[in-house]
Amino acid sequence: MFDRGYLDYEQFDLMTDEGYFFVSRLRKNAVVRPLEHFELPEDTVVLSDEMVVIGTTQNRSENAFRLLKVLDSKGNQLKLVTNRFDLSADEIAELYKSRWAIELFFKWMKQHLNIKKLYAQSEQGVRNQVYLAMVVYCLNVLAQLRTKSERTYLQISRYLKASIWKSAHIWIRKIEGKSVL
Repeated sequence: MFDRGYLDYEQFDLMTDEGYFFVSRLRKNAVVRPLEHFELPEDTVVLSDEMVVIGTTQNRSENAFRLLKVLDSKGNQLKLVTNRFDLSADEIAELYKSRWAIELFFKWMKQHLNIKKLYAQSEQGVRNQVYLAMVVYCLNVLAQLRTKSERTYLQISRYLKASIWKSAHIWIRKIEGKSVL
């Protein structure tokens, strides 16, 4: 799943040739040449479903792709391109819609778990980094709950970072909002 910011017809062909599946959004001005129109059931959210070749004569895809036109939640028309011909049009539309939940999850991770960069390349290394960040997040939330603090998670996190080597009573008092003696 990826958005229209990533649009490379050569890459679409390469992924298809290597057996990878994708669903992406095309730009409004993307050049498409229809090859075949597919019938849609009556109770579908999809406006149209067709097999197309994408690109201009100078930069055209070698493979045929499936182009779906759907409406987003605001009523705007989206053009989705995929190499999945084995799924129904509604299933593909739902796959793309679920992409937003994935983006929100990663946005939350970057903001709350403070993961700006992954330091490992292996699956286990990435898991370890995420688990450690989750432990730190939970400890900060517990500190906030235990002290009944009105401070935000960000403020608590900053206090803990600033006083990491100081006595616990100092940062607890800062979190509670009391002056440090």
